[in-house]
Amino acid sequence: MQANAIQWFEIPVVDIDRAQHFYETLLARSMRREQMGPQTLAVFSYDNGKGIGGALLKSDTAPRPGTDGPLIYLNAGPSLDLVLSRAAELGAEVLLPKLELPRGIGFIAQIVDSEGNRVGLHSATA
Repeated sequence: MQANAIQWFEIPVVDIDRAQHFYETLLARSMRREQMGPQTLAVFSYDNGKGIGGALLKSDTAPRPGTDGPLIYLNAGPSLDLVLSRAAELGAEVLLPKLELPRGIGFIAQIVDSEGNRVGLHSATA
């Protein structure tokens, strides 16, 4: 079975209540609110294990067009450590070092690619 290239996405929002209402109304689907450590998310409905997940992410500052905005998490399986090692060899800046997610969701990290884009990486294993 081939893995999806995209694992997860995040859309930063300042007013999570307003944004959640907007997306629930726009897509005619409910979202669930979650707290992940200090972060508040409104998660889009998806079939865990079969689909690509994503969420609105509460942010303290409004996104700046072209520099902030949605964050895509690419599939770094089976080893996030291996992909982070390759990123270092390629000169990528690590914005968020490897972080273990709760409930066995896996591990994430964020880098800046060769073009200055912020890119997330996700793997089920370290």
